[in-house]
Amino acid sequence: MDDSFDPRWQEHVLIIEDDERLADLTRDYLEANGFRVSLVRDGTHAVERILALQPDLVILDLMLPGEDGLSICRRVRGDYPGPILMLTARTDDMDQVLGLEMGADDYVPKPVQPRVLLARMRALLRRTESFEPAGSQRLTFGKMEIDSAVREAWVGGERIDLTSAEFDLLWLLASHAGRVLTREEIFSQLRGIKYDGQDRSIDVRVSRIRSKIGDDPNQPQRIKTVRSKGYLFVKDT
Repeated sequence: MDDSFDPRWQEHVLIIEDDERLADLTRDYLEANGFRVSLVRDGTHAVERILALQPDLVILDLMLPGEDGLSICRRVRGDYPGPILMLTARTDDMDQVLGLEMGADDYVPKPVQPRVLLARMRALLRRTESFEPAGSQRLTFGKMEIDSAVREAWVGGERIDLTSAEFDLLWLLASHAGRVLTREEIFSQLRGIKYDGQDRSIDVRVSRIRSKIGDDPNQPQRIKTVRSKGYLFVKDT
């Protein structure tokens, strides 16, 4: 593992991958594109390394010896604010959903295409580092407050425990309160990719946000699903 620092590289990526060939190829490709890269080759010490290094982004394989990616993601989420990009099996939709529920920000199917991986990484980093809200930096809806400057939200004065991706989605919906946002618009804004008509990541995050803000999942009053279109954040409930 090489944790030496080069000031020319502004963004530090931690790869947690037990396939040595894939890990080395990915590291070489990312370094050639200007990243500083550290490697962890199994899950045993992954949590410790993520929390100690606090990298700008984590690439986390789902299946690892020692401790699996889902467990690692769940354990670090409260103390690691950066984006987690999970590597998943190509056709296993359940793995993708579980990863998102554990706090992953995005996922890329294996086998990994380097250009796709790089594009998704850059989209996550842009969102995290350069997310520019529209209008006021603090929005208030009844007992709910959302502050983009500190990237936090509260209900009745109690802070809501949101992942980075969940906050970005909540802010996007809230800053367009009263207007239906289509899944295509949400994907374009938050993930920098086109909606393929099947990806469930936005739906999973909306469900998690609803539970955290106390919105009834069966009859939501704050974040409504608009059939065949997208989502509507209601100004007044």
